[in-house]
Order: sequence, then C-alpha cells, then structure tokens
Amino acid sequence: MHAMSPTEIFLLAILIIFTLPWLIWRVGRTDYWAPLVVVQIIGGILLGPGVVGAIFPDYYAFVFAPATMGALNGIAWWSVMLFVWVAGLELDIGEAWRRRGETGITAGLALGVPLLAGSAAALLMLRYPGWRGPLGAEWQVVLGIGMACAVTALPILVLFMEKLDILRAPFGQRVLRYASLDDIAIWGVLALILLDWERVGRQVGFLIGFAVATWAIRRLLRALGENDRWYVGLIWLALCGFAADWAGLHFMVGAFLAGAVLDAHWFGEARMDRFRQTILLAVMPVYFLSTGLKTQWGVGGASVFAVAALLLAASVGGKLAGIHLAGRILKWPKGDARAIGWLLQTKALIMIIFANILLDKQIITHETFTALLLMAVASTMMTIPVVAPMLKRDASLRRRGS
Repeated sequence: MHAMSPTEIFLLAILIIFTLPWLIWRVGRTDYWAPLVVVQIIGGILLGPGVVGAIFPDYYAFVFAPATMGALNGIAWWSVMLFVWVAGLELDIGEAWRRRGETGITAGLALGVPLLAGSAAALLMLRYPGWRGPLGAEWQVVLGIGMACAVTALPILVLFMEKLDILRAPFGQRVLRYASLDDIAIWGVLALILLDWERVGRQVGFLIGFAVATWAIRRLLRALGENDRWYVGLIWLALCGFAADWAGLHFMVGAFLAGAVLDAHWFGEARMDRFRQTILLAVMPVYFLSTGLKTQWGVGGASVFAVAALLLAASVGGKLAGIHLAGRILKWPKGDARAIGWLLQTKALIMIIFANILLDKQIITHETFTALLLMAVASTMMTIPVVAPMLKRDASLRRRGS
C-alpha cells in the first residue's frame, strides 16, 4: 500500500478542516443560532484530542502528526495576526473621543463589572487544583480570567451586526464605539499580564522603537497609493509581531498595535470588509482547528463544564449588569441597554485569542482554556437569537445613535 507523503497528509487535514464544519453548517442550517465561524470553532474542539482524538487515537496520531501540526500552526499564527491587525485598524478612536463622556461611562462599566465578576469566579476556581498554569502567578490567573469574561469580540461583533443589518446604522456605530474603547483596554491589560521583569529592558526598548517607527510608517503610508499601502501594511504587521514577541509581549500584542496606530480609511472601507471576509474564509478555519487541538479534560469533563457554566454566568451577567447601570446613569430609552448588553457580550475569537496567549505562556492550564473556550462559544451562540427579536419588535432601535 502506498504510504502517504507529508504533503498528502497535510492536504487531508486541510480537507477535513474545511469540509466538516461547512457540511454541518449548511446541511444543519445552523446559521441563525450558530454562524459558520461558531461551527468552525466547535468543529475544532470535536476534532481535537478530547473528543475525536480520544475515540480514534490512531486517526488523530496519523492526520495530526508533528510535521502536519507544524505546517498548520504556521498558517494559524499568520491568519490570526492578520485578523487582529484588521481589528486594530477598525478602531474608531476619533469618534469615541468626540463622545468621550457617554462612551467612557458605558465602556468602563461594560468592561469593569464583568471583569470583577470573572475575577471572583477565578478566585473560586483557584481554591481547587488544576486551573492555574505552572508559570502563572495568582494575580495573573485572576486578572486573565476576569478579562476573558469582560472581552467583547469586536471583529465577530462586526460580522453579527452586518447580519442583523445594523452595522452602518446609528445604533450599530454606537455599539462599535463602546466595543472599540474596551478593545484597547483588553490589549493593555494583556501587556500588563505578560510584563516580564527579566526582559523589561527589551520591552521598554520595543515601546520606544515602536513609537519612532509609528511616526515613520504613518508618513510613508500617506505618501503611497492604496495598493502599496496594503503591501507595506503587511510588512509593518510582520515587523511589529516579531519585535513584540522578541520583547516578551507576544506577537498578538504587536499585531494589534500594528493596526491600531494606522487609519482605516487609508485602506478603503469596502476593501477592508472583503479582506476580513477573505481571512475568515481562507485561513482562519486552520486557527480554529489548532485552537480545538488544545482542549483537554484532564481534571474531569464534568468539572470543566461546571467551570464553563460559572464563567458564562459571570461573563453574561456581568456584561448585562454593567450596561444596565450605564443606561440608568445616562438615561437611555427603554430597550437600549438590553440590546447593547447582549451584543457586547459576544466572546468568540478575540477571547479565544486572548486565552490562547495565556495558555501559550503557561499562565492557565489546558483545562482552564477548555472551560473558557466553551464559555466563549456559548455566549456567542446566544447573541443573534436574543438580539434579532428585539430589533424586530422595536424598529426605532436601529436609529438610536446616542
């Protein structure tokens, strides 16, 4: 019998990664409660060692051999860097600043309340073994899990609001302002968690060099045409990712900063939308698979699901409570707080990226990562089924921009 070459095994893995989730999504017609991106994440979990790998260990060892995983991981790293770069580009700091009073109160409560709730859940988790990583200090684990509960997945929020036909409406732009400000805080907290005092000189050097390079890249991009801006932007992305990782801040922090300091209008709104869709279509499924391969149930499946439920309650409950408090302070019309709260509790992707970094740095364990992943999937699946009926009942909601 012909032995399959490494290339053939790699392409077999790609075939499985792209085919299985699409068939489930299309045949099962899951789009309303589980869009394709959610099905792809679930597919990664099912294909990982905790489910299919445990049932069919020979299949798992053959298809996802070290050589195959090396190639897949390379694609996954670059795809998620592109995705985070676009998330940074899409931040509208100018509009948030113009409405800084309302935006600051709302974003602060939307982040702070679930952060406190998630941190309390983390303290409860740490009373039992198996949840803290070997290199994680207690404060890093508590702050990391708390922030994971507070995260809003800005790129997925954009996709969901496109689906709900509110992205360009005043209400959608209002929600984006709140999410954008929180997105900055998320990456700032991550940089704090990853601060390495043994490499603090490198990290200070990175920040100084980044400030100088930002001034230079902005001047260069203003002088270039749009096509050249895209190409040079990708060079800038690779450079920032490399420099941040060298400094000990993780390449994802560099990827976000690389986008956040550039102006989205330099790249064209329509082209940016197409680029984001292409990343999601062509390469992000590989990242979802590599994420699923990290799921484990070593402390017991029941415990992982129980912790996931605890984190889900802290995440969704904290987000809704924070937004309702903001609505009372700012005297919003009836219904605004509930719709905004459910949109902002969308977790998938950015939280998964955040949790992946904590796992890579051994701050949390595989079991904690699995619980966070389950929480992210559950919270994301609830968004459209809850928000769509609200928009249908109150047509004026789309027009309320402040």
